[in-house]
Amino acid sequence: MRVTDTGASVALVATGALLLGGDHVDVALTVGPGAWLEVVEIAGTVAYDAAGEASSWTVRASVEAGGTLVWSGEPFVVADGANTVRTLDISLAQGATATVRDVLVLGRTGERGGAVRSVTRADLAGHPLLAEDLDLADPVDRGLTGVLGAARVLDTIAVLGRRLAEVPADAPADPGSRFELAGPGTLLRSVRSETAGSPLLGVWPGVRAAALS
Repeated sequence: MRVTDTGASVALVATGALLLGGDHVDVALTVGPGAWLEVVEIAGTVAYDAAGEASSWTVRASVEAGGTLVWSGEPFVVADGANTVRTLDISLAQGATATVRDVLVLGRTGERGGAVRSVTRADLAGHPLLAEDLDLADPVDRGLTGVLGAARVLDTIAVLGRRLAEVPADAPADPGSRFELAGPGTLLRSVRSETAGSPLLGVWPGVRAAALS
């Protein structure tokens, strides 16, 4: 989409329907020292009804010293009957950063959504920075108060390798919506009943621009 002497913006485009039962997508990328890479998802991804047959979506990224990765994600929708695992594994060298927008949607309109497990791992200079497992396979358990309740959308912005210096004016103000990691990193998260209600829609452009600057 765009190329400079130090980096590029590339589009991630599916050439067919996915994820179907038995599909296992594995994306691996490396950002070199001092380089930048933006990955733009052109459209959302749907894990379709597969009558419980397993599928997976895995992204493994390595960002070398002084490098910058920005991943502009679109909704990942888990349809009724899906059974999928999503994994994001990011390895950062000292001075490297990654900024990721991730939107997980349970079910299409009128659906409750199938089974999904979302796994996120990030390390910085060989030391753990973020480890999060969201086991949302059981629709009864995830509907409990204190888990998701009636919510269907988890919208997350992860800033890794640096802290988000300022809370944007339109960032979510709900308690528990911002998390500072023990190391350099910040998570913003909005849990809503629909994607249109997420305040992170307005936050992401500014966070993305700051990361790419």
